[in-house]
Amino acid sequence: MARQRLSTYRAAITDRLEAAFSDDHPPKDVALTFAFGTFLAALPNFGLTLVIFALLGRYAERVSNLALVAVLVVVNPPVKWTIYAAGFWLGSRLLGPVPGGLAAALSPSTGPEVFLRLVVGTVLVAAGCAVVGYLAARRFIRELDRRELTLGETVIELPTE
Repeated sequence: MARQRLSTYRAAITDRLEAAFSDDHPPKDVALTFAFGTFLAALPNFGLTLVIFALLGRYAERVSNLALVAVLVVVNPPVKWTIYAAGFWLGSRLLGPVPGGLAAALSPSTGPEVFLRLVVGTVLVAAGCAVVGYLAARRFIRELDRRELTLGETVIELPTE
């Protein structure tokens, strides 16, 4: 019983992955999906990115599931914490340092001041990442077209015995 259920889940996941990799979206849609996903994933959204990506992948026809998966690979936790650090630094440069210095920045009473600097800076860093992500995705897709490959095509062939 459990083996049959596991087999059914595995088949469903395989079907979904094959459908995601065989999606035939225009290059602009793939690049825009990657850029938008990069922007969302870089924001301090407390883990809601996965929920938003799942909803977009399920209900939006022009969204490339492969691009959303690529975003999750690229914007992993170490990258995200780097974005937060850069965002806080940028927010502090734009809005000034947290009143009271570093000791006050660690105090619960200045939480809104720290959060404001984090959000302002991270939105700007995320926008920059989205622009770079769009340009990189478009270039990658153009290179695939030049080589006459598709996004879901296997590039490496394994030797057969």
